[in-house]
Amino acid sequence: MFQADPDAALGRDLPEPVLLDEWQMVPEVLGAVKRAVDRDSRPGRFILAGSLHTTLGTPGGWPGVGRVVSLEIWPLTVSEQKATATKPLIERIVDGDDLRPADPQLDIRDYVALAVLGGFPEVALVVPESERRAWLDGYVDGLIVRDVSGGRNPALYRNFFNVYAANSAGVVTDQKIRESARINHRTVQAYGRHLLNLMVADELPAWHTNRLKRLARSPKRYLTDSGLLAAALGADSEGVLRHGDLLGRVLETFVVAQIRGESVAVRGKPALHHLRSGNGRHEVDLIVEIDAWQVLGIEIKATSAPDRGDARHLIWLRDQMGERFVGGVVLHTGPWPYLIDDRIIAAPISTLWA
Repeated sequence: MFQADPDAALGRDLPEPVLLDEWQMVPEVLGAVKRAVDRDSRPGRFILAGSLHTTLGTPGGWPGVGRVVSLEIWPLTVSEQKATATKPLIERIVDGDDLRPADPQLDIRDYVALAVLGGFPEVALVVPESERRAWLDGYVDGLIVRDVSGGRNPALYRNFFNVYAANSAGVVTDQKIRESARINHRTVQAYGRHLLNLMVADELPAWHTNRLKRLARSPKRYLTDSGLLAAALGADSEGVLRHGDLLGRVLETFVVAQIRGESVAVRGKPALHHLRSGNGRHEVDLIVEIDAWQVLGIEIKATSAPDRGDARHLIWLRDQMGERFVGGVVLHTGPWPYLIDDRIIAAPISTLWA
């Protein structure tokens, strides 16, 4: 019916709000929504769910301009899985709130288990624990096989995906991926765009300011779900804990996923970046810029008691940015929050869902 006459399909006194899932399968429906909204502009009448990254730029323009508000919906945060009403961490830092832990009993094993679980709704809320790995493995296989239309070679795509996953939470160039996956430059770029369009991957752009010189310009790449990352690399919780480099990548991918997921609801439209100096002397995992003025810094450490040395890059950033620097947080795997230095505190990772 929607293919034949979307205006008639929408005009059948449907109970509102009307959810149009995977609306891009019949893109003509967006024009019908536009006309319906022009006739009756009450907000919230329609919810359009779909692969926005692949449809916002479709030829012929975007009929939703001025009528549709776009939100990126990422994998579930732990706060969403637990159905807790949590004030976003970014807002708590800006407002000077206490960063109390959700549970001081949590330790590094608990955090790794949450990271390996990830945020896919089916895995987190529905699939039995014994079947979660099989579900994630099937998702990876489906990603490779189902989404290789358009001339993509499944074997090359899998090599690319494995290399991309192994470098999650890292500043890795196309050249390094090309050399490791043994594919050409154009293929790396095409496969990378495909993962971004599917929202399986995300990139944090490098942060720049005229106060700091000689900063690296390469983005930091992530898989958007830490559970998918662990599955792609064939690692369970014990495997992650035994592998130092993988432990850091999985924890950072997990924490960034929490902050990315809640950032869409933060006032002031925060922009997420990373910072790395050209000579590698200074590096901050996550830079949050609010209203192009306020700057927050977040570091993620697989340690239970971070000290001033763990916060040295945040201290440097604070001294460089002056009054623009609102606060810095070292998120760690220990039980308690405490002050490290002026405007810089250590807080357990679980403060994200406290």
